[in-house]
Amino acid sequence: MKKAKKRVIPLFGLSMGVTLSILSLVVLIPLASLVIYTAQMDFGDFIQTITRERVLASFKVSFITAFIASLINAVMGVIIAWVLVRYQFLGKRIIDGMIELPFALPTAVAGMALTSLTTDNGLIGSFFDKFGIKIAYTQVGITIALIFIGIPFVVRSVQPILEKLDSSYEEAAGVLGASRTRIFWKIIFPEIRPAVFTGFGLAFGRCLGEYGSVVFIAGNKPYETEITPLIIMSELQEFDYKSATAIALVMLAVSFLLLFVINLIQARNTKILKGG
Repeated sequence: MKKAKKRVIPLFGLSMGVTLSILSLVVLIPLASLVIYTAQMDFGDFIQTITRERVLASFKVSFITAFIASLINAVMGVIIAWVLVRYQFLGKRIIDGMIELPFALPTAVAGMALTSLTTDNGLIGSFFDKFGIKIAYTQVGITIALIFIGIPFVVRSVQPILEKLDSSYEEAAGVLGASRTRIFWKIIFPEIRPAVFTGFGLAFGRCLGEYGSVVFIAGNKPYETEITPLIIMSELQEFDYKSATAIALVMLAVSFLLLFVINLIQARNTKILKGG
């Protein structure tokens, strides 16, 4: 008779039960409440709510600024991860630790700090004001705030891949006469590409729902710099829970769709790298 295989995790049933319970309390039940509240609306009312001119304008502001910020984070995140992994310099550990600052810093504090720096009288804003460039209370300011809170997702996604990357392939390509640019695009980038897509998706999802760090620097001008989370908060303050959950459901659906697409791309890239 074959011996029963020992489970790596003891008390698997209990562990799985605790995991599902916590997952339900923290994720599934809150998300299900959005669907339940929205289901109380007629389909026509739902469409009317999410297609109001002010709501559509907030969708546009949120999606455009989040997408641009995530693209910038994808590029800058790779550069920062590359510097932290491939170079040794004074203060490296301090800079590496500062990457986590957006996670630890209260978002409201970050928003107020960025606003004070980018206003016309601020340290950064006063410089750009000389050239007629406004940062605070514009979509540029919103994008800067979103870059700040989204950059750790890309850096922490790419950094472990670069650390484990075998340098022998790069050395062999260099010996054969390949330029550093060609080595990066043909050898290094295919390895980190799934991580870049993952970091981009996580950053984009976080940027879409960000409120605290954006609400101060945005100025909240209707149809110009008003973000969707602020619209949701306004509906909640007016006790219009159905409208608030309807708008939130759209944001949730987009976030799920984005993560699904990112996972498909990541799975495809992994399969290609394995030669499948």
